Amino acid sequence: MEKFIITKSKDETVALGEALASTLAGGDVILLKGDLGAGKTTFVSGVGKALGAESNVISPTFNIMKCYFKGRIPLYHIDAYRLENQNIELGLDEFIEGDGACFIEWPDFIAPLLPAERLTLSIHNLGGDNRQLSFSAEGEHYEKEIMKMEEIYGTRK
Repeated sequence: MEKFIITKSKDETVALGEALASTLAGGDVILLKGDLGAGKTTFVSGVGKALGAESNVISPTFNIMKCYFKGRIPLYHIDAYRLENQNIELGLDEFIEGDGACFIEWPDFIAPLLPAERLTLSIHNLGGDNRQLSFSAEGEHYEKEIMKMEEIYGTRK
């Protein structure tokens, strides 16, 4: 299943992240794809806000991972960009298979750690603050999450 949604501002991208957050359960894995500056962290900031994260979500690029434990469920935000051609035996699998929602930027760099069932979000900058967000579900659970998110987001617009 694949779904495309266009957002026309940072606020709309954050709101879409908030809508997805309301559907998330512990153990969910969401892969984030898109160029640098596409809006991946902006989207995840909406998720963190809706989950009740204790602080604002920021890019984990220089840390590899940021964890936000306070909230409805933990939020794990991994940026694998710096792991290209590196040993990936860092214990990330404990978070990917963990009790929270795990968002992974540059997932191709840690492909052996990724579960078969997952949600993939590809973000394309259409110019200015316009973004095309493409959601692709691998597994029935994630298909249901896409449908719920779309319904919730539609009522907020």
